[in-house]
Amino acid sequence: MILEYYISALILIVCSLMGFMFLYGSHDRKMRKGEIINDDDCLNKSYFNNGDLKLEKMGTDVIIVGAGVAGAALAHTLGKDGRRVHVIERDLTEPDRIVGELLQPGGYLKLIELGLEDCVDEIDAQRVLGYALFKDGKNAKLSYPLEKFDSDVSGRSFHNGRFIQRMREKAASLSNVRLEQGTVTSLLEENGTIKGVQYKNKAGEEIIAYAPLTIVCDGCFSNLRRSLCSPKVDIPSCFVGLILENCELPFPNHGHVVLGDPSPILFYPISSTEVRCLVDVPGQRVPSITNGEMANYLKTTVASQVPPQLYDSFIAAIDKGSIKTMQNRSMPADPHPTPGALLMGDAFNMRHPLTGGGMTVALSDIVVLHNLLKPLRDLNDASSLCRYLESFYTLRKPVASTINTLAGALYKVFCASPDQARKEMRQACFDYLSLGGVCSTGPVALLSGLNPRPLSLVCHFFAVAIYGVGRLLLPFPSPKRLWIGARLISGASGIIFPIIKAEGVRQMFFPATVPAYYRAPPAN
Repeated sequence: MILEYYISALILIVCSLMGFMFLYGSHDRKMRKGEIINDDDCLNKSYFNNGDLKLEKMGTDVIIVGAGVAGAALAHTLGKDGRRVHVIERDLTEPDRIVGELLQPGGYLKLIELGLEDCVDEIDAQRVLGYALFKDGKNAKLSYPLEKFDSDVSGRSFHNGRFIQRMREKAASLSNVRLEQGTVTSLLEENGTIKGVQYKNKAGEEIIAYAPLTIVCDGCFSNLRRSLCSPKVDIPSCFVGLILENCELPFPNHGHVVLGDPSPILFYPISSTEVRCLVDVPGQRVPSITNGEMANYLKTTVASQVPPQLYDSFIAAIDKGSIKTMQNRSMPADPHPTPGALLMGDAFNMRHPLTGGGMTVALSDIVVLHNLLKPLRDLNDASSLCRYLESFYTLRKPVASTINTLAGALYKVFCASPDQARKEMRQACFDYLSLGGVCSTGPVALLSGLNPRPLSLVCHFFAVAIYGVGRLLLPFPSPKRLWIGARLISGASGIIFPIIKAEGVRQMFFPATVPAYYRAPPAN
């Protein structure tokens, strides 16, 4: 009897040890895969070493992936509200980019609203007061309608890297914002909810970080967005970037757009001594820089179309050899509402950079999100927060869709085409904007983000088309001109309606009919 008792006790001890080893092994395998463990003891530890993974202490309200314009501005905005923010950026050195250098007046107003207007100070930023268009030896000056605003309100142009570094410094100055260099490798998901991220820090350590809300702002090359949206990326063209030194623009403090062949050429100041030149090259490939094809293309095809005042500086910039290229991407916002996560910036939505509207959209989105999150003290109810934040996708639409649609439509209109109807549309657009009055202030107010109304955009776009048809039919219509006029209207419809469809007709024009528009914040 005693022997049986000892044998039973021994079996019980062995079974207990085996059960413990099984649970420990299961726990170990999950941690190696970076999966979430529902273990409060682990989450409360300051760190957890298991192989190469380290588990951070739970003490963050929001993780932001990326510290570009959107990420840095968002970190400062949420940090000001007292939220504990952890920003993980792949590279904290100053970026060197050829876009993101022109902030429209509408974007500057959002910068003021976020308390970040001093980020354009001390970086030699230049005031931008409007645009100048050039076509076939003629030009038209288009000024921003700034009469109703303070004298400080205008566009700003600058070196993108300097602006981003100022934003990062501003965010990092808050004690509750932690800015860290690291590469986020994956989002951590449990039962359909994003719980945090796994990333590799500067020292090469693999770390798991948790937060109730993860906001992905890792730019146009985002490797995290596929689980949060349906990315439909289009690459209509590439930009070739040059810096012209010590030259005077024909119209100081204005952006310059040359309606060139095959596509537009842009000039705008980025410092007191430098002018950025962006040459648009249609398609996804550009001439080779290394074997001299690019320099030859710029000198033989582009140089003759450059305004005479800039010609010598343009040739000198080519000879200097500091030529950069980048693909121009557009991607309509098509989110998958996911508990615990949100997309922002170029990771979420892109448009052709011709109109310089990207930063305006990003800053406007931050204002919308900030206003939604401000009443909330607790972000831990992921499913309720996700349902509430669905309103973000609707509330952002009027501003974002107007700027996106205008960028896509203008690029197609401004590109040269052998088609006679497209030629007439391009000429009609230049002549319409040259008329002045509401014909210029209306479109420029849309472009600048000062009056981002979708209906106004559609009205002006078709006013250009009708103006073009009227020019064809006067003084005497002919069957050929009638046919070109009909194709012009058809072509205009073919340009703008697909863009509007991709943006979402209902959300763009009738946001108040979308149920999410009225979502109330969840009770804390």
